Amino acid sequence: MTVMVTTRPTARQACSAWANRHRKWLFAAPAMLFVGLLIIVPLAWTVYLSLTDAQGSVRAESEFVGLANYLKVFSDTERFWPSVWRTFTFTGGAVAAEMVLGMGIALLLWRPFKGEKWVRVAILMPLVATPVAVGMMWRLIFDPNIGFANQLLDWFGIPAQPWLSGQTSALPTLIFIDVWQWTPMIVLILLAGLTSLSDEPDEAARIDGASSWQRFRFVTLPLLRSTVIVAIVLRGIDALKTFDILYATKGKGGGSFHEVETLNVYAFGLSFDYNDYGIASTVLILFFLLIIAIMWMVTYRRKGDRS
Repeated sequence: MTVMVTTRPTARQACSAWANRHRKWLFAAPAMLFVGLLIIVPLAWTVYLSLTDAQGSVRAESEFVGLANYLKVFSDTERFWPSVWRTFTFTGGAVAAEMVLGMGIALLLWRPFKGEKWVRVAILMPLVATPVAVGMMWRLIFDPNIGFANQLLDWFGIPAQPWLSGQTSALPTLIFIDVWQWTPMIVLILLAGLTSLSDEPDEAARIDGASSWQRFRFVTLPLLRSTVIVAIVLRGIDALKTFDILYATKGKGGGSFHEVETLNVYAFGLSFDYNDYGIASTVLILFFLLIIAIMWMVTYRRKGDRS
């Protein structure tokens, strides 16, 4: 008669087995913890400052004022709400133009042609330069006195334009600069989506006698919908946070009359020009909540479309 003896695993063996079952989380835990601390600690500190009257220095003594800063910001019709309007105007105008141009260029590059590699390299060139360098370059081009833009208009008999120096023309000009630099990013995303599509639906529509526009509208665009949404979300969030081009071209306050002052520029001025860290933190928290709300709405909409 054989007697089987079962031995209980030692603590070390049990720990090793548990670690083996959860190894994917254990390997990722240090990076997740580090990234979490990088997000949570600054965010918590900003929330705390937004509830105080911190001025002059973040280390100076401050009093807890609760939601007074938020009420003050919401009642600011001279700087805060105009900056909110400019932020949405800049983002909406830039993203809309970039999507239209990016789709057109991506469709042109979709099919192979002679010299396509050189064309792709030329289109991607604006992405190589930093936004500050791009802003300084276009600032010289649009200079009302020595800029090439007005010289070009003069050749065609068109009066010189104020471009960046005008109160009404500065924001559209900056939208143009942003479109010039970031349209290649949209082209890359949409081109990647187009190359992943099957040729069969387009060929079937072609056989049925559909025109190029009908094939694009009823075949290509619906198949490319998820890619378009990803491009809009990525570029939209990035455009909302635009600061470097605005500051490089217009300086403090978004210009003498705050003509291009967005939420980022407004918060920067409150922090480093006026040292009003309480109000600046309030604006940043509201800006952060705005971005989170937009991301949630887009995600919720995508889930609704899939269901």
